[in-house]
Amino acid sequence: MSNERYLITGAFGCIGAWTTKQLLGEGVDVWTYDLPGNPHRLKLLLDDAQLATVNILEGDITNQQQFRSAVADNGITNIIHLAALQVPFVRANPVLGAQVNVVGTTIVFETAKELRDQVKSVTYASSVAVYGPLDNYPPGPIAHDAEFLPTTLYGVNKQDNEWTARIYWQDYQLASTGLRPFFVYGPGRDQGISSLPSKAMLAAAAGRPYEITFNGAATLQHAEDAARSFITASRAGLTGAEVYNLGGTTVSMSEVVAAIEEAAPEAEGSITISGSHMPFPTDMDDSAVNAALGGLTWRPFRQGVKDTIADFKAAIAAGRIDIDRGIS
Repeated sequence: MSNERYLITGAFGCIGAWTTKQLLGEGVDVWTYDLPGNPHRLKLLLDDAQLATVNILEGDITNQQQFRSAVADNGITNIIHLAALQVPFVRANPVLGAQVNVVGTTIVFETAKELRDQVKSVTYASSVAVYGPLDNYPPGPIAHDAEFLPTTLYGVNKQDNEWTARIYWQDYQLASTGLRPFFVYGPGRDQGISSLPSKAMLAAAAGRPYEITFNGAATLQHAEDAARSFITASRAGLTGAEVYNLGGTTVSMSEVVAAIEEAAPEAEGSITISGSHMPFPTDMDDSAVNAALGGLTWRPFRQGVKDTIADFKAAIAAGRIDIDRGIS
C-alpha cells in the first residue's frame, strides 16, 4: 500500500468523503478532484489535522486535459471515480447531466488508457438506477446481470457508463470494476431522493420533525461500508469490466422509522412517511461481488442507524454541521 497514490473524483460527496477518510486512516496518499466549493462533508468526517493532509485538486471532470494532468502530474496509481450528478439534477439539466455523468466517465477511462503504465486500477460507481421497477423482474433478489430497464435519465447515464467500460476492455484491454450502490446512508448523505432516510436521522438527532416522501422497501448501506467496498475493489486486481450489485440490509421505510426511534427515543412520532414506492427493485443479490472480492461486510442496520445518529449528535454539539442544509 505504500506505493498507492489514490485520486478520488467526487470526494466532496458522501461516499467520496468516507473513502478519503478510510484511506487517510491507512496512511495512504489521497488526492481529491472536484469543482471548487466547500468540502463540508470532508469537514464533517475529518478533523483539521486530517483535512490538511488531503491533496485537494480543483478541476472539472468534463475537461479532459485538466483531468489527465491531475492524474499524470501526481503519479496517480488508483482512480476511484464517484463524481456524478444525481437524479434531480440530471432531470433539471439533462445535457449537463450527460456531460458530467457520461462524458466525464469516458474521460476517466480514456485517461487511464493513455496512462496505463502508471494507472493500475479504475473503480467507478454505477447505480441501482440501471434497473426498473420490481414487477419487471422474477421474485427474489435481483441478479447483478439482470436486464437494464432504467426509468430516469440518471439511470440511462449509468447504463451508458457500464457499456463504455465494457468496450474499453474489449477494444483496449483496460480493466475496470463498477459497483452499484443502492440507498447509501450516514453522515454526509444529503443529496438525492435516496438521502431522505439519512436526513430523517439528522432531523431526529437535531430534535426536528421530518417526512420521508417515499414508501416501500430498499437495500440500505452505511456510507463507511460502501466506501470500504470501493477500496476493496480497487485493490482486487480484477480483469475484465464486470459491474456488481452491492449488498446491505433490505428494510421498509417503517423499519427505518422504528430504528430511528430506537436510537433516539425522543424523536418518537416526529418522523413520518408518505408517497409511493420507488421505481427500483428492493433486494440485491450480492453473491457475485462477494465471490469476486472475497466477501464484503455490512453492519446491521439498527447498529448503523445508532452510529449515524450518534455521529450527527456529536457533529451538532461540535458545530460541524449545518442542520438546515443537511435536511433541506
